[in-house]
Amino acid sequence: MRVRDIEANGLVFRVREHGEGVPVLLLHGFPETSRMWLPLMERLADEGFHCLAPDQRGYSPGARPPDVESYDYHHFAADVAGLLDAMGWERAHLIGHDWGALAGWVAVCTNPDRFLSWTSLSIPHVRPFGEAIRENEEQMAKSGYIGFFRQTGTAEDAFSANGYQALRNICQATHSQDEVDEYIDVLSQDGALTAALNWYRGTAGIRPTAAGGTEFGPVSTPTLHVWGNDDMAIGRAATEATKDYVSGPYQLLELDCGHWIVQEAFDRIVEPIVAHMKQHS
Repeated sequence: MRVRDIEANGLVFRVREHGEGVPVLLLHGFPETSRMWLPLMERLADEGFHCLAPDQRGYSPGARPPDVESYDYHHFAADVAGLLDAMGWERAHLIGHDWGALAGWVAVCTNPDRFLSWTSLSIPHVRPFGEAIRENEEQMAKSGYIGFFRQTGTAEDAFSANGYQALRNICQATHSQDEVDEYIDVLSQDGALTAALNWYRGTAGIRPTAAGGTEFGPVSTPTLHVWGNDDMAIGRAATEATKDYVSGPYQLLELDCGHWIVQEAFDRIVEPIVAHMKQHS
């Protein structure tokens, strides 16, 4: 496992890199870092894949612009394309979780020719998800926290109080202590917590038509969508509607688990992910 810096899209990303072979890019979400992917990267490397997992925009010290406008869908997709270019990868597999999955959906919508396959963990296609947040009663309840996350200053104060205890509580029960410690180490850096929360602010609370966004169309990339039916943040409506926004091969894998799928259900997802990627390599 190598840790190094890569310049991409005018920024410098801290990345974890492992394995050799067919390229695969892995995108984390909030409040995690690339550390969340280590178990999957180990397995994928054994299966002949070259894994690259960046600490995303706002998390890498060299990729932390201070303005909210730098955290919109256009920038997320540009980062993904920039990382592929920096690696010299014409095409790659793509895997994302949480905000990394939202960035991934936007990437495969806008640059479909760059991806061999797409695996989204937890998050539905951005269009039905954005609609459900505003129209579906269950999803509205599950997404109630987003309004708080978008309150500049208030959210930062709450998360950083008492040694970042509220931030730790988000995934303390499902992640290892080493994982949580790294997340806090990163998000306690100057400007990092605000930058991470700006993902919610720059997209107008996950609105597909927000600044830098478009009416994202159907996804032609072969897609595996993994969802835990006990997810505290993602309901069934947008999950089941996602099939209507994928024109290419599509599979929904529903599991009895929560939001943190890699940590909660690793043994149940690794074989389907490997099979999906090998089928489309």
